[in-house]
This record gives sequence, structure tokens and C-alpha cells, in this order.
Amino acid sequence: MMKALVYTGVEEMEFREEKEPSEKPGESILKVHASGICGSDMHAYHGKDERRIPPLILGHEVSGQIINGKLKDQISVLNPLITCRNCEYCKSGREHLCPDRVLLGMNRPYERQGAFAELITVPDHNIFKVPEKLDVKEAAVAEPTAVSYHAVLLAVDASKKPLNECRTLVQGGGAIGLLCALILSKIQGNTNLTISDPNQKRLNECSKYVDAKTVSPDHKDIKESSFDLVFDTVGLEVSRQQAISVVKPGGIIVHIGLTQPAGSFNFRKATLQEVTFIGTYCYTNKEFGETIDILTNNKLGKIEWIEYRNLKDGWGAFKEIHDGTCSAPKIVLLP
Repeated sequence: MMKALVYTGVEEMEFREEKEPSEKPGESILKVHASGICGSDMHAYHGKDERRIPPLILGHEVSGQIINGKLKDQISVLNPLITCRNCEYCKSGREHLCPDRVLLGMNRPYERQGAFAELITVPDHNIFKVPEKLDVKEAAVAEPTAVSYHAVLLAVDASKKPLNECRTLVQGGGAIGLLCALILSKIQGNTNLTISDPNQKRLNECSKYVDAKTVSPDHKDIKESSFDLVFDTVGLEVSRQQAISVVKPGGIIVHIGLTQPAGSFNFRKATLQEVTFIGTYCYTNKEFGETIDILTNNKLGKIEWIEYRNLKDGWGAFKEIHDGTCSAPKIVLLP
């Protein structure tokens, strides 16, 4: 048996014993060293994710050590996106669009227990080696970094001018928002960045690591038709409404958040002013590998904005994120 933090019902988490994963052909078992709490884990916690039905071990941002098979003893980080590898998307390097994709920590359409546990099993081709220069605990944020990296690259492809010339708004100061801002600033050279979030504690934390103006969503500087580029990492109806309001004619909205799946939106402005709306959720295998290089070589600066908690106390971290009292953009759980 192993210890795991189990999602047992709406806003309910239980630290308890669970059956250990068994060996399977083509898969390896990872001893978890670190696992991050993602926004999608919070959606499940709130009972708003039809792909994650309790009881279930959540968690898909994970690093650790392989304990069996051909990769035994390798310090590794897992790409949690499992795909069919045979469809037109998988064969063209766009495996993140695979219609049969599933993440670790989901049980619809089929079950894959997650990483808030001492052990987890994953296909061998989803395992990436962690370079010696990269702290194994920090490697757990490779997945959200890959999400943000992919989102920024989509903006690069869509933009009519270099991103370093774009006035940019990042809505949300969580891990995805901060990582988008860091990639925009430190890799794309964008010096005209604004991050908005209603949580002042979180904004204060973000301001330590990225050169950006940090403001509340209702700040006077967030004006109508004033931003070339908007990253909505929140995904609420109200954030989408603000995004379309503040984006310039011909501007771009990159929509990453999934908090509310539907709601009203100013399609008239989007149509009349040729606003580009890009939805994005994951990343390619190639981008995941590039992300590990970004983290290994400190291209985003020191990753000191992670807060580490013991797995057994993980229920408290979920509650703090739910209550909006957490200042850290990312909480990583340690078994």
C-alpha cells in the first residue's frame, strides 16, 4: 500500500492508504518527489470537471525517480499528456490535439490515477530525464511551463508585430499567468507588461520575479482597446468580457483558463475589429522537451515562487487556494 491524497467529493480531500500501481508492459513506476497543484485540479475539487469523478487521485505536474524497468533509477519528469500516437495529430507533431488524449489524474474517458501519491505509473515515452543542473522538485513545474510556452509561441505566430513591441496584459497571477509573463519578458523581450489579479498577495509575489506592472482587474490603466495582446489565464466569463473590451483592433486574445466553459462575449467587436482569439490547453512533446532546457538553464530566473507543502497537508493547500488566501503562484506537494 502507499499513501495518497484522494479527491473524495466536492471540496473534500482525504490523505489515506491506496493500492500501489502495478507494473505494465511499456510503462514505468515513478517514486514521486514533487507534484504541483494545477488549476484543473481545483476545477475537480469544485466538482466542475466531468473528466475527474471522485474518488480519484488528482495531480499531473510530477517529477521523481523511476524505480523499475529499463529506466530504473533515472531522475525524471513526466509529460502527463498521454495520446494514441497513431492519429493524424500525433503523426504530425500536434499530439496535444489527439482526440483520445488523457492526462494523469483523470478517470474519463479512461482511468489514469494522478501524482498526489507516493507512486505513479506512466508510459515510458512520456518520461523525460531531468538534467543534473535542475532541482528535481523544481522540475515538477515543467508541465505548466510548457503550457505557457506553447501559448506564447501561438501568439508569436499570430502577431503582426514582434511581441517585444506589444503592449500586453496577462490576466491572472497564478502559475500560468506568471510563467507567461516570465516567458514574454525574459525570452521574448517584452518590456510593456501588465499582470492583473484581485489577490494582492499574489501580485506582490509576482512582482518579485518579473518586470511588469501589477494591478487589480479594475485598475484605471486597464482601458478599453489599449492592449495589443491579452493572455486570459483565468477563464471566467468576466475575464473574457474584459479581454475583448481592452484588446486593440487587430489584437490577439490567448485564452488558457478553463474556470467557466461558457458565457457572453462581444463577438461584434471581435468581428468588426478583426480580433484574433486563440484557445490553448496543452503543448507538443517537442515543446515539453524545450521547456526542460528553459528551466535547466535558468532562462526564467530563479523559481523561488514555488511554495512547498507536505502531501499529507495537501488538503489545507487546496482550501487556501479555494479561499483566495494563498500568496504563492504555485504550491508543490512533497510525499
